[in-house]
Amino acid sequence: MVTTSFTTAKSEEIFATAQKLMPGGVSSPVRAFKSVGGQPIVFDRVKGAYIWDVDGNQYIDYVGTWGPAICGHTHPEVIGALKDALEKGTSFGAPCVLENVLAEMVVDAVPSIEMVRFVNSGTEACMAVLRLMRAFTGRQKVIKFEGCYHGHADMFLVKAGSGVATLGLPDSPGVPKSATSNTLTAPYNDLEAVKALFAENPDDIAGVILEPVVGNSGFIPPDGGFLEGLRLLTQEYGALLVFDEVMTGFRISYGGAQEKFGVTPDLTTLGKIIGGGLPVGAYGGRRDIMEMVAPSGPMYQAGTLSGNPLAMTAGIKTLELLNKAGTYDYLDKITKKLSDGLLQIAKECGHDVCGGQISAMLGLFFNPGPVHQYEDAKKSDLAKFSRFHRGMLERGIYLAPSQFEAGFTSLAHTEADIDRTLEAAREVMSRL
Repeated sequence: MVTTSFTTAKSEEIFATAQKLMPGGVSSPVRAFKSVGGQPIVFDRVKGAYIWDVDGNQYIDYVGTWGPAICGHTHPEVIGALKDALEKGTSFGAPCVLENVLAEMVVDAVPSIEMVRFVNSGTEACMAVLRLMRAFTGRQKVIKFEGCYHGHADMFLVKAGSGVATLGLPDSPGVPKSATSNTLTAPYNDLEAVKALFAENPDDIAGVILEPVVGNSGFIPPDGGFLEGLRLLTQEYGALLVFDEVMTGFRISYGGAQEKFGVTPDLTTLGKIIGGGLPVGAYGGRRDIMEMVAPSGPMYQAGTLSGNPLAMTAGIKTLELLNKAGTYDYLDKITKKLSDGLLQIAKECGHDVCGGQISAMLGLFFNPGPVHQYEDAKKSDLAKFSRFHRGMLERGIYLAPSQFEAGFTSLAHTEADIDRTLEAAREVMSRL
């Protein structure tokens, strides 16, 4: 299936220049392909489920700009709405009615959210929600989980996943001990470890924050009873439960993981999909907690570009497209076909693999499994994943360049796209 026409000469030339201008040649670490080897491809354009690089190669995309492109890249309705919004201005730095529209859609969709504040990234949302947890409870300590990534703020770079895991960095230089001294960690899916932390710090823990479905150690779903147990524990100790749904929000269901699993946290962070491909983030939750945020209350947080009309417009149109009958049935159908197919082909080719999917989110580990937490994920055969990634790239399939990242499908992916992907996978897997 690989063709002699596959070349990345222009990508290599552009990336060589980029390395002289930017650290590692990129604006975000995982893009550099450090964990999979070879040169990254340089994108030229995207459309629907496809990417074209500067060398003219076309790929089926399962990264979707790391999640936001759930309707497909450059959806005509989103682009049309953005063109109209551009005529009115790119940023106001003042209230606009579009904020009300998107806020109402988020409040209506997400069970935990009664009030919402828009920001500009998932990292910013998580930074703000941490401050809010502490302000509301008057406590300082926070529990996070090993391999869960909540942005690159100092207090969260403790046993984080995603790019930190990809680069093999257990922490990050430049983060002072004082910044993380109140960050407690536990293995994901280990309720007993969380109970022990609460028992040791019964009056000091402001809350627990987690990805309800982990996507930054690879795809790891919660064990039965884990989310429910966290809900009961936080209530017992007067702490807050926070779901970081930057990745899962509007992806595994319209109401996110909390709707899918029937567990309602106190606060939620969002991003990616609610900006429709533009920079955006949000945090929200119970009204009594959110009313502590300035100017309603004393907890300060602000942003010049927060709630800008372009991000609001793209988010509104994206949620309108998602909130239609059959949307998530289709996403689940094609993602299940892809996930089941990859697992079956790998096993037929003699590889120890595990993985799965929920709606439009999936993962594949070169690991006999099961994978319940980050320590399990780290046992994966990273060299084999690297060869698999390169082989798929050469056959026109673009996967996340890290074993420790989830994959994403979109409404633009077709049955034919899945069939072509599985055909490529069989060819690659048979040669690993």
